[in-house]
Amino acid sequence: MTVRVVTDSTSDLPHDLARSLDITIVSLNVHFGSEVFKDGVDLDADEFYRRLMSGGELPKTSQPSVGEFMETYQGLGSDSDGIVSVHISSKLSGTYNAAVQAKGEVDVGGPIEVIDTYQASMGVGMVAVSAAKAAREGADLEEVTRVAGQSVERSQCISLFDTLEYLQKGGRIGKARAVVGTVLGIKPLISVRDGEVHELGKERTRSRGIARLEQVAREFAPLEELSVMHSTSPEDAQMLARNLSELLPEGKEPLIARYGPVIGTYAGPGALGLGLLLASTS
Repeated sequence: MTVRVVTDSTSDLPHDLARSLDITIVSLNVHFGSEVFKDGVDLDADEFYRRLMSGGELPKTSQPSVGEFMETYQGLGSDSDGIVSVHISSKLSGTYNAAVQAKGEVDVGGPIEVIDTYQASMGVGMVAVSAAKAAREGADLEEVTRVAGQSVERSQCISLFDTLEYLQKGGRIGKARAVVGTVLGIKPLISVRDGEVHELGKERTRSRGIARLEQVAREFAPLEELSVMHSTSPEDAQMLARNLSELLPEGKEPLIARYGPVIGTYAGPGALGLGLLLASTS
């Protein structure tokens, strides 16, 4: 048996990568009016952004239920030596707290460790990947938990938005309130730090915003892993990946991922981001 790794759909992990590393993803919910969809299960990114950009009432999101986490843990527990469950910042979502509550209510015959990454999107995903790689190499629960904790300390997530409208209306504006409405047409840059959204900067054009993303990535180098995220601009994501690939160790390439429906509810169309896992100093 081995240690099993669980995360949630805000990690924006590409499903083929999650399958290859045996990572189980628990989906959050996206609400369009009275319609409720499971993020990445019965609502994919293409359909989500089509609906988002068609106008009308903005979607809302909700966390998985405690029961969903209990069911997930029960399904994995009988075939594992323990579970490491890696989740979006508890300051941005109730998902982590639901996982903690489920841990306390379920008996799966082995320990469950629930990790608050204090991050979002691939800031979560890269922690889950690090944990899953350790588990695949035969690490025990204590070691997988340690690897996840160290990755949390080295994980950074920065984004360039076309607008803060979606983040503001969704109530996740955090410490970036000062950016709102300062300049018409501004391209805001944000980071997730200490579990909350913070202002990173603002640019007057998209091209300058992209250049700023590159600059910040280079300031954080050297990197162990690099993910480029986008909502509706794959060409820009591919360009960023090409330009920043040199920051990775030889033989590694940036991962291109897409903001899924839940993160996309707050990021909106045109968003670009970077998930950075800083190189270990030990």
